[in-house]
Amino acid sequence: MKLAEALQERADLNRNIERLKVRLNNNVLVQDGEETAENPEKLKQELDRLLERLTYLIAQINRTNCETMIDGQTLTEMIARKDTLSLKIHLYKEIVNVASQASYRARNTEIKIKPAISVVDWQAEIDRMAKELRLLDNKLQETNWKTDLIE
Repeated sequence: MKLAEALQERADLNRNIERLKVRLNNNVLVQDGEETAENPEKLKQELDRLLERLTYLIAQINRTNCETMIDGQTLTEMIARKDTLSLKIHLYKEIVNVASQASYRARNTEIKIKPAISVVDWQAEIDRMAKELRLLDNKLQETNWKTDLIE
C-alpha cells in the first residue's frame, strides 16, 4: 500500500467514524416499548473495528513519515514546515489586510491613519511563501504516491 492510499483510507475512516457516532447517538435512546432503528451494539462493534483500523493506520503513517527521507529531511519535518508556512501565510495576509484598509478623513483636522508596514513588501513575501508552499505540497504529494507504507 502506498502512503497516499493510507492517507486516503485514514480520511475515509475518520468520516465513517463521525457518521457512526451520529447513528449511535440517534439509537441509544428509545421510547419505552419501542425499538431503535438500528442495533446500538452492532453499531458499537463497527465503531470499535473502525477505530482499531484507524489506530493501526495512524501508527504506520507516522512511522513512515518519520523514516522516509526526502532531500535530507524526513516527511515529518516537511509536513511541519508546510503546516507552519501555511499558518505564517494566513497570519501575514490578515496583517496586510488590516494595513491595507484606507482611513478616510472628513476634515484635515482629523487624525490621519497610515500603515506602519510596507504592504507591498509584505505582499511580496506572502507571494514568495505561497510559491514555496505550493512546491513543498507538490513534493509531499509526489512522495506520498511513490512511498510504500511501512508495515
